[in-house]
Amino acid sequence: MYKPPLLSFPILLAALIFPPATPAANTPCSGKKGGIARCDGQKFVCNDGSYSASKQDCQAMLGGNAAGRGQQATPVTEKNTAGPPPSDFPSPSAADNAGNILKLDYDGFTVWLDCSKRGAVKFRYNPQHDTGNAKRYDKFYLDPNVPAECQQTSAKPYGNGYDRGHQVPANHLDASEAAIKATNTMTNILPQAANMNRGAWLLTEEIIECYRDIDELLVIGGVVWGDNQKDDYFVKSHGIKTPDAYWKVIVRGTGQDERAIAWVVPNSQEATRKNLDKYLVSVSDIEKLTGETIPVHDYAKHGKPGQSWPIPIGCDKS
Repeated sequence: MYKPPLLSFPILLAALIFPPATPAANTPCSGKKGGIARCDGQKFVCNDGSYSASKQDCQAMLGGNAAGRGQQATPVTEKNTAGPPPSDFPSPSAADNAGNILKLDYDGFTVWLDCSKRGAVKFRYNPQHDTGNAKRYDKFYLDPNVPAECQQTSAKPYGNGYDRGHQVPANHLDASEAAIKATNTMTNILPQAANMNRGAWLLTEEIIECYRDIDELLVIGGVVWGDNQKDDYFVKSHGIKTPDAYWKVIVRGTGQDERAIAWVVPNSQEATRKNLDKYLVSVSDIEKLTGETIPVHDYAKHGKPGQSWPIPIGCDKS
């Protein structure tokens, strides 16, 4: 079973460098959100896939250049960093994506998909203040805009003690039915040990659920695929191997008030809620493990909290 310390764990993920954060400004989608991508009614949809908290009217500001609601996410290669493509952008062929990572911009979040793994490498989103309570979508489905060679072959349950585990949870996007539905796309789903998915991983989601009403948050996470073949139960049924672990970073606040917390959670039945603190690491540990560059100030990268952020009293986790 995978256990910290982590620095001896081999770097197994491709190095995907995040675009540099733009300086914060008193405008919609400023700072880490990367600018305005389009409108969803009066709301601003940012280039990182999140919704801006701005009270301004997006349609009034952008006029006829604002894209309408319901635009489907279309995969683009990692080399395309200019934001979501036009609606008629053709889906890339398998040949186009040989050795490449697909960046999938959904409503409210972004997932990077490794075609060679048929699964996610990384995810990123900005949880907004809890202003909705839309019902969770009850079906899982393959993404019709993603080449079959790049995603799982089935949306059926995994079984054998593993859940269809969300990288980005529906509950953090419950102000948008479209975003909730998008979280059940199999490009956002991977095999997670049931105790881990409903235990330590769920607790990290509850921490985000509570702190999104306190501070501006940036959440980045991903997969440690590893080389343990003993739990690769779903290669035949879904075309996917079982990751050895998952990592997650939460960045809270801005400027000199910026703070960060990070975990690497083993994909095992032992990863229960009570064990989450065992999986705490520093952001710099994550960078060394994955090859990622996490957009957080250097002073917040090297410390590791003594315990996970506590759930505030009275937090509504629904």
